[in-house]
Amino acid sequence: MKVLLVNGSPHPEGCTCTALCEVGDALNAEGIDTDIIWIGNRPLSGCIACKACIQKNRCVFDDTVNEFLDIAGDYDGFVFGSPVHWGGASGGMTSFLDRAFYADLNGGGNRFYLKPAAAVISARRAGTTATWDQLNKYFGLMQMPIITSRYWNMVHGTNPDEVKKDLEGMQVMRILGRNMAFFLRCKELALQSGLSLPTPEPFQFTNFIRE
Repeated sequence: MKVLLVNGSPHPEGCTCTALCEVGDALNAEGIDTDIIWIGNRPLSGCIACKACIQKNRCVFDDTVNEFLDIAGDYDGFVFGSPVHWGGASGGMTSFLDRAFYADLNGGGNRFYLKPAAAVISARRAGTTATWDQLNKYFGLMQMPIITSRYWNMVHGTNPDEVKKDLEGMQVMRILGRNMAFFLRCKELALQSGLSLPTPEPFQFTNFIRE
């Protein structure tokens, strides 16, 4: 089994990466393989609702979103990390998740169905819980079990060395990794014992306008 760590920071080896690596080390210690992908720091367009993904099962913009979609099906779980920008997830991470999940949802890719996910947040001071809530909404919509730790999944610091000194934050990351490993093992045992995943139903799209 393996988990993909997604670094949504503009800095490839900054505070967010430090937190993700702590989660990854805990997963590795439990026998779960990990890889890390950086979404980069080049501009990422937001979703333009062109719906080309319905036919292609990929996004019309060919960038790191499609690189992620190409490999996502090979992973059993995901950890998405983001710094706090203006009290929310980074703009790059927001655009990345908007497009990646929308493309999979519309294209019927089924890359994420009932695969566990977790959000990891880094900040100098504040905005962490709002960002955590924001990212968890993606997982809820995609039917991805949300993995938690003993506290909210956040670290504090202005650079990697300061993050490493956030002893409680680092502990939260390790517990998160172990909790995800436990969930993955439970899921593996359930499937091996013959328990099938729930049968998906077709989407019933409605709005609040009634004729």
